[in-house]
Amino acid sequence: MKLFTPFRVREIELRNRVGVSPMCEYSAKEGHPQPWHMVHLGSRAVGGAGLVITEASAVEERGRISAEDAGIYDDAHIASWRPIAEFVKGQGAVVGMQLAHAGRKASTGVPWAGGKPAPIGEGGWEPVAPSALPFDAGYNVPRALELDEIRGVVGAFRKGAERALAAGFQLVEIHAAHGYLIHEFLSPLCNTRGDEYGGTFDKRVRFALEVAKAIREVWPATLPLFCRVSATDWAEGGWDLEQSIALARCLKPLGVDLIDCSSGALVRTAKMPIAPGYQVPFAAAIRERAEILTGAVGLITDPQQANQIITSGSADLTFLARQMLRDPYFALEAEKALGASAHWPIQYERAR
Repeated sequence: MKLFTPFRVREIELRNRVGVSPMCEYSAKEGHPQPWHMVHLGSRAVGGAGLVITEASAVEERGRISAEDAGIYDDAHIASWRPIAEFVKGQGAVVGMQLAHAGRKASTGVPWAGGKPAPIGEGGWEPVAPSALPFDAGYNVPRALELDEIRGVVGAFRKGAERALAAGFQLVEIHAAHGYLIHEFLSPLCNTRGDEYGGTFDKRVRFALEVAKAIREVWPATLPLFCRVSATDWAEGGWDLEQSIALARCLKPLGVDLIDCSSGALVRTAKMPIAPGYQVPFAAAIRERAEILTGAVGLITDPQQANQIITSGSADLTFLARQMLRDPYFALEAEKALGASAHWPIQYERAR
């Protein structure tokens, strides 16, 4: 079955095409992952996934979604992440880190406490964005970044990649989706700048390209670099598939190997036609027209469905999120359902 064929990117080989999508756990302390993260990420590696990617890990302290978000903005975080990375690799999975900056969606509470914006001075902080436009009513109004600050954030992504490498990660993914900082620069719905970072397509993608270039300068040529995009804002006048294809064409020569194709989350008013595999056509279109590897994500819940995505050539990888929360051993169970061969930990062989 194609889902269980190895997948090689640069000098890294995944044992199958099942990836654990980044999922925020809101359980870190001062950016440091906790035992929860070891169990959460490690169990998915034990469960047979070929690739396990951390939650969005902030490259700046102010770039966290919440105060409980994981980070890679301090050298001290390296030691906290290293044992997790080593354990995941020890179970035969490739371990990746998603580098992120929340932009105007920063400074919120945890979801199970309502996820409301945290007031500045009451546990919250001033978010930054391309323009001084809040995500929604009640959110803190972000401060528009100055030119020198933009260059500083690019440097923070570069430094985050260096720290991820030092912690033992084999892959990094740039988070340019879901209404966070890089996506905010991309979309004309929230980027109203009049300088070299706003206006035309070429100016709006400049920040994303600078981040990719900066990371690739310090990320080894032997290791993969992915980029997650929201292929469309699902909103009139916003970022769309055609622009995503054009962006992918720009990212490929900079050393980005795969586009992880999600969508939405930039504006509250977006109307998303949510259904099983609803984002797969984005992965297929970007793969074909930008001639770049892609990953499909979004309501992929069934082994046959995941296998069909790979077999049809719609994408090169499948990424599972909520299904992995429900079933950390999805890959091992998919092995039986598809009549394939998956890696079982020797400690679990007697239950095979």
